[in-house]
Amino acid sequence: MTQGPLTTETGAPVADNQNSETAGVGGPVLVQDQLLLEKLAHFNRERIPERVVHARGAGAYGTFTVTADVTRYTRAAFLSEVGKETETFLRFSTVAGNLGAADAVRDPRGFSLKFYTEEGNYDLVGNNTPVFFIKDAIKFPDFIHTQKRDPYTGSTEMDNVWDFWSLSPESTHQVTWLFGDRGIPASYRHMDGFGSHTYQWNNEAGDAFWVKYHFKTDQGIKNLTQAEADRLAGEDPDSHQRDLREAIERGDFPSWTVGVQIMPVAEAATYRFNPFDLTKVWPHADYPIVWFGKLELNRNPENIFAEVEQSIFSPAHFVPGIGPSPDKMLQGRLFAYGDAHRYRVGINADQLPVNRPHATVARTNSRDGHLYDGRHKGAKNYEPNSFGGPFQTDRALWQPVAVSGVTGESAAPSHAEDDDFVQAGNLYRLMTDAERERLIGNLAGALSGVSREDIVERAIDNFRQADGDFGKRLEAAVQALRG
Repeated sequence: MTQGPLTTETGAPVADNQNSETAGVGGPVLVQDQLLLEKLAHFNRERIPERVVHARGAGAYGTFTVTADVTRYTRAAFLSEVGKETETFLRFSTVAGNLGAADAVRDPRGFSLKFYTEEGNYDLVGNNTPVFFIKDAIKFPDFIHTQKRDPYTGSTEMDNVWDFWSLSPESTHQVTWLFGDRGIPASYRHMDGFGSHTYQWNNEAGDAFWVKYHFKTDQGIKNLTQAEADRLAGEDPDSHQRDLREAIERGDFPSWTVGVQIMPVAEAATYRFNPFDLTKVWPHADYPIVWFGKLELNRNPENIFAEVEQSIFSPAHFVPGIGPSPDKMLQGRLFAYGDAHRYRVGINADQLPVNRPHATVARTNSRDGHLYDGRHKGAKNYEPNSFGGPFQTDRALWQPVAVSGVTGESAAPSHAEDDDFVQAGNLYRLMTDAERERLIGNLAGALSGVSREDIVERAIDNFRQADGDFGKRLEAAVQALRG
């Protein structure tokens, strides 16, 4: 802000910012004091509705650099040559907590990345886990309702949480991940990121590939135990936000090595797991990670509200060479995220400084509405037109996907090794005995707060189906805690 006299919102100089105008000394305040009314009215409107999920977050700007040639897989311009750099903005978050919640909690972390590319903004909206609790977006509102405050009690209820999880066996894999050692990262800098969903890459020749994104932290993985997290959440609720900001301020720029698993489209139909099931991973032995980039965060936002709270991300924000997959959770998010932003921030949220394209210009026929800045001036607002307006390219951003069958409410197709428990069991067996012990202790501590025995028994049975030892040890630990 430039130096000079304090002014009103419309630029008039302010004579007295310490005393409101009154009818005589000690008299009532006058409605003609427009500075007072302007300040109070603005203050009442300083907050917009918080995100329903991922409300608690922190962000930073950075740079993505291409380190390996991937042009055989994608025609995305920002990935077109080794050494090419693209400005980015990354927002980290917790999922379930509200805007005032603590950072150090057992919860997935959002990992939402905006690439300001020359072909428009590309948003990769993921988490710090490669899987999720459910596989179909129609269940998402129900799931989130279990994680949020109960409409009767006003509190988060363990009965609700575990009732839903125990009745949704597909959640077993993610719950095992969440209650393991990586369930509470020590900071945003010390965790991996994932695109989680399957996406499409397509090259100049029109060949298509299914891909899964991986962001490997260069700082190393560091986590908190439940006891450490409980203490830190009480002592410093802003621990993760503070850590990120201070690391960048001192020049300790966090970075991630970026790669993708790549599956030729023709292999998807016969792969042993459904490659579009968000509750499943692709084992690296089947599809190794191809490393191709480096992400570095190197600049803090100057205003948290303007640049973090008003930042918006949508998995529907694609660029040429990248597109969606038939993942049913992703398909729902393609609508839901943009709709949430239009409600929460406003219909022109994409044109706020943190959200608008930085390396190109948005050319649309949309006009007016909340926050509209008049950027189109006198241009026509329809297409086609003969007045030099924007025109279509006649080239789709992604390759078409073949479909067949009849319409109807359908479960996702089952592949040879698909079930709700196999990968949760594999994850459990990958852990050391000490890691399993901590996992069992975390799960038992949470289940001990459930009031109904049938919910506890149903939940334990899901883990028993993942691995017999898993279920047996968990049952014993819960019984010990419940007496």
